[in-house]
Amino acid sequence: MQDNPLILDLCRQHLVQRNGYNVWEKKRTETLWQASLTALLLCDLWDSHWCRGAVERLDAMIDRMNKVVHGCREEDVLIIHAPSGTMDFYTDSPARQRASSVSPLGIPDDLEHDDPPLPIDASDNGSDTGEVAPNGVWSRQHPGIDINEEKDIISDNGKEIYSYLKHHDIDHLLIMGVHTNMCVLHRSFGIKQMIRWGVDVALIRDLT
Repeated sequence: MQDNPLILDLCRQHLVQRNGYNVWEKKRTETLWQASLTALLLCDLWDSHWCRGAVERLDAMIDRMNKVVHGCREEDVLIIHAPSGTMDFYTDSPARQRASSVSPLGIPDDLEHDDPPLPIDASDNGSDTGEVAPNGVWSRQHPGIDINEEKDIISDNGKEIYSYLKHHDIDHLLIMGVHTNMCVLHRSFGIKQMIRWGVDVALIRDLT
């Protein structure tokens, strides 16, 4: 397959002082990533959730997410399905076995990286629809996302995913999923940890 570059419109925000006020300054750049050196990670797209608002938000995006998964896969981007806490469901899955069979690599020391406080307080477990008793009602990834057992991998372990990326010379990681202020940032395979391990990460904001 010819390796066409992915054309990304990346947006970064920096906190700057302007006229005596703190403001977020946006900078947009067009960037090319080689498709075969890129992975797309789907964070916690569970089949169910104890928070009704979480279910509604994911259901509204799931069809578009699946289209992006198919489009990226056709361009030879590695698809990583990461529905945390559901690996038992995928015990016999070739995609799961492909990830778990990779030889573990030594994990590098964390790079120093800013970790400012978030603007949203998620200490109440993040529900915005009134639920107060979180529980793990999920058992698998949302069935609206297609898994290609011959090409994709399934894992919820950051070190395992990092090892797989390095064994396959993958330098860039696109992430989409739910929810940004919790799992997408803080999982062992999430944005913060992958950046600390030196992986080039971009968040797909309109699918998050």
